[in-house]
Amino acid sequence: MRRLHYGHLHTFAVLYAAIVCAQCASPPGFPDSTLPRRLFRAGDDTLKAFSPIAEVTRHSIVRFNVNGEPMALGVIVDTNGLALTKASEMKKGKLTCWLATEKEADAEVLASDEDTDLALIRVHAGGLKPIRWATEDTVIGQWAITPGIIDTPHAVGIVSALPHRVRPERAFVGISFVVDSTLPKIREIVPGMGAQKAGLHAGDIITAVNKADVTNQEQVIELVREFREGQTINLLVQRDDEDFRVDIKLMYPNDSMGPVGRNFYNRDYRRLAGKVSRRAEGFAQAIEHDTVLQPWLCGGPLVNLDGKAIGLNIARAGRASTYALPAKLVREVLEKLKNEPKS
Repeated sequence: MRRLHYGHLHTFAVLYAAIVCAQCASPPGFPDSTLPRRLFRAGDDTLKAFSPIAEVTRHSIVRFNVNGEPMALGVIVDTNGLALTKASEMKKGKLTCWLATEKEADAEVLASDEDTDLALIRVHAGGLKPIRWATEDTVIGQWAITPGIIDTPHAVGIVSALPHRVRPERAFVGISFVVDSTLPKIREIVPGMGAQKAGLHAGDIITAVNKADVTNQEQVIELVREFREGQTINLLVQRDDEDFRVDIKLMYPNDSMGPVGRNFYNRDYRRLAGKVSRRAEGFAQAIEHDTVLQPWLCGGPLVNLDGKAIGLNIARAGRASTYALPAKLVREVLEKLKNEPKS
């Protein structure tokens, strides 16, 4: 296999971009400046220009299927068949993976990390090639390529934001506060949500969240905002002269929960432009890039012009926004998962 030289490929990419810009410019006197479809960044001509990168990376990538349905890409991390992918996409069923050799292999989940949404998987196949990790810092504006097991990348974009915290998608206790007071006093309980299941009533006053004392509504909202759907928080509640604690599982409201539930939060607003990942937020560190990926194309590497992984695509978050966990963080979590006891 021919090795890429970073300097040559970088020069090629710059020249290619210059040609595209030149071809996109409207001649004098021509009002129509529509970009031809073949020159779109996701177009075949553009993706083919980056095929040398796909060639040196695709044997380090697998495509995971559950019951024959594509779920996510994955990245090979050692020669013994260990791979990483996006954990929340690994639903129950028969797990297999397709290789760049067009062969299918069995696979099994060994461990997962809830904070990063990474899963460690054993691929039962030989001759696998580990990905090469980038060690240099990521910079805004650099090329960000998402290769797969095929001979052209799935998508090409640029890095739009350096590693930063992405807060969780907002989940709820299932209450509304009294509106004419700053005191965290419950006005109404949303049917079917955690507060009702925990036995909270209108008139109850929240005095602590996870042992952090609170005296106003904003404090409660900000503390709860740090947790994801499905996680449990502990509230200290005052009812008349009695103080008691309750554990409440955070949830997303839906239409079946009545008008209060519907008015809390419209979770579908980001999905108007297409599907987002099952878990699209709540990461301590994430690189943001403008590549448009389908959710099943997450879980694999995001690479630079040298074919080295600068991160692992972890979520499609919006119309033109995808998050990738930085390479350094991915490698740290990998070591943690490898050392966990296996069942």
